[in-house]
Amino acid sequence: MTDGPVVAVRGEAYREVAPELARFQVTATARERDREVTLTRLAERAAAVRVLLDEHAAALDRREAGDLRVRPETNRSGERVVGYHGSVTTSVTVTDFAVLAELMLRLADQEQVEVAGPWWSLRPDSPAHREARHAAIADALHRAREYAEALGARVTALLELADAEEGFAPMAGAAFSRMEKGAPPELELDPQPQTVHAVVRARFTVSDPVLP
Repeated sequence: MTDGPVVAVRGEAYREVAPELARFQVTATARERDREVTLTRLAERAAAVRVLLDEHAAALDRREAGDLRVRPETNRSGERVVGYHGSVTTSVTVTDFAVLAELMLRLADQEQVEVAGPWWSLRPDSPAHREARHAAIADALHRAREYAEALGARVTALLELADAEEGFAPMAGAAFSRMEKGAPPELELDPQPQTVHAVVRARFTVSDPVLP
């Protein structure tokens, strides 16, 4: 039990901040009649992808091997194998946005390679999350004081403070595949602002109100 009146409020804050990370996926594929040839082609194309990523290692936050898939392809009856299809996907996270477009285009220009993304985001420990939480707490206190003042009272103590929800919305980009030979293409990717949302619920005790 608490002595005296209690006011319960909801504090909320929105922040729009620049992204800190850009993630994309690059998938190398191969399709041949012979299984060994398919695997050889797939290994060669995956190696070419690794070489390009190695050249831009300083701009990468991480690279993670994803799915490796090799499956037989059958005729219409499903009784006879007529070929093999293989693919290997790598997820790449970039911190240097200045080289992002060039890297994605160079990867997309490789034989039988598809690139999808980028998806923009913040780091899990980004200061933007903390700043939004602090702003939400300040908003809750401001609201509590407004309610108290309307009653001729004042906030005296904090009883409870809890997170309600928090998050941010990552933004997606585009998809690329191999382009025709010719002049090197140019592409500008504008980083998408990230919306950070923090909500808290708080309960405060207030002094006795002065009622009419």
